Amino acid sequence: MTTETEQPLTIDELAARAGVTVRTVRFYGTKGLLPPPVIGPRRVGHYGREHLARLELIEELQHLGMTLAAIERYLGQLPPDLSARDLAVQRAVVASWAPEAVEAVPRGELERRAGRALGEEDLRRLAAMGVVERDGEVLRVDPGLLRLGVELLDVPLSHETVLAARAALTEHSRAAARELSRLLRDAVAERDARDVRSLSARVHPLVVQALLTTFQRSLREELAQWLDEEG
Repeated sequence: MTTETEQPLTIDELAARAGVTVRTVRFYGTKGLLPPPVIGPRRVGHYGREHLARLELIEELQHLGMTLAAIERYLGQLPPDLSARDLAVQRAVVASWAPEAVEAVPRGELERRAGRALGEEDLRRLAAMGVVERDGEVLRVDPGLLRLGVELLDVPLSHETVLAARAALTEHSRAAARELSRLLRDAVAERDARDVRSLSARVHPLVVQALLTTFQRSLREELAQWLDEEG
């Protein structure tokens, strides 16, 4: 599950990157929720990015209050060959179901979870993406966005471009949210308040998944058209 250009992780490194204990990693492995590691020299288990992404997804599902049996069913419905990036997208969708969760961590802990040293420019870019926020010596981090944010650090985009992209996404997503909210309000105007809350809880993840899928397709089409025009 690792590539030649990817540095494998020991179980201790995997646990540190995910912000869990080694015991938790082993427990998920015995339950079949986490694939077994690749056994290397000296019988040392090596883990890759897919292990880390799956572990973070499991933790996100647990934060939602799902039982291990429910998590196993959820993971069983996913394609078995999902990449680390696909699993990170799944986690981002799951995180949108739950109330906003932000953790305050020291810089050293943030770097352990990121799996790399973070310079001032890295922190500036992560802040521009809404992944971290400075609070004195402590950094407030959105765990659901951290993995994707760290990957974007290696994308050659300027700080100004990141800010402009975030502004565009925020503007259009809020416009879509307002329109969808209006449609739902009109559709349930005559219903009891409890029915409205129940329907909202059921519709929320479906709407998020639909928006994500639609955006992915639209972006793919736009990029393909741009590349065709560039020749």
